[in-house]
Amino acid sequence: MSRHSRALQELADRVHNGEIGEIVLQRGYRMHGPGGYFLSLPKPAGVTDLLYQVKRFHSFIWASGGCYNDFYIHLIDHLGWMKNEWPVKAQALGGRHYKVSPEGVAYVDQNFDVYSVEYTYSDGTKFFFDGRCMNGCEEIYTSCLQGTKGMGIASKSGDCGLPSSLYKSQTATPTGLIWESKVNPDEKDPYQNEWNDLMDSIRDDKPYNEVKRGVEASLVSSMGRMAANTGREITFDEMLQCDHDMAPNIEKFTMDSPAPLLADANGRYPVPQPGIVTTREY
Repeated sequence: MSRHSRALQELADRVHNGEIGEIVLQRGYRMHGPGGYFLSLPKPAGVTDLLYQVKRFHSFIWASGGCYNDFYIHLIDHLGWMKNEWPVKAQALGGRHYKVSPEGVAYVDQNFDVYSVEYTYSDGTKFFFDGRCMNGCEEIYTSCLQGTKGMGIASKSGDCGLPSSLYKSQTATPTGLIWESKVNPDEKDPYQNEWNDLMDSIRDDKPYNEVKRGVEASLVSSMGRMAANTGREITFDEMLQCDHDMAPNIEKFTMDSPAPLLADANGRYPVPQPGIVTTREY
């Protein structure tokens, strides 16, 4: 979706053409209260484990990559795009803090409440990503890049919020502004742009294939998640060769199939244990 933001497309061109020099640091933040199906209570009666997990997909790593992949992939994707490569490794922190409902019932999802990931590119450049789903905390949802000749704001607010901008110093001040995106009103929605671009390619018989970069963005997101969930440094190649099959034979699932994740007697599912379970995520 971010790749179809007209503002980010122009920003990428400008950054790749050297307007802020060489990128030396990137930062991404998605910090807000719990959203979607981030939290889940024990499965109610009358529904199978499989259908419960599919319905509440944000809560279960096998179903969505958990909140890390589903929530954070867009910022990770477009910052990799700005750098014009993918990080080669990640180390990370993460923790579960508030996992009991106001009524005193334990939540059973697999998510951490906070993630802090240090991605490293092949040239040593760092990309720091912070994610948090907690009420009452400072809310920050943006992405930035620092260069040798200035800085840029990729997303001002949200996954690809307008406007994108570039500055001649390392702070985003009005006096230092050197470029700010201007997007036609009918092209401000990247979701609609994505459909329009696909339809145009079909109708005009133009090449259109986003599979490789989509898979790689997912892999890099999973690399950061696995680093947090295991407490280990995870490399791009290691993630590519990872043999943790979280949903064996998923292509054969039916409505009556057992879920790939089973609850214990208390209705709780396995959760990551960094430093204890280090070769798998749970």
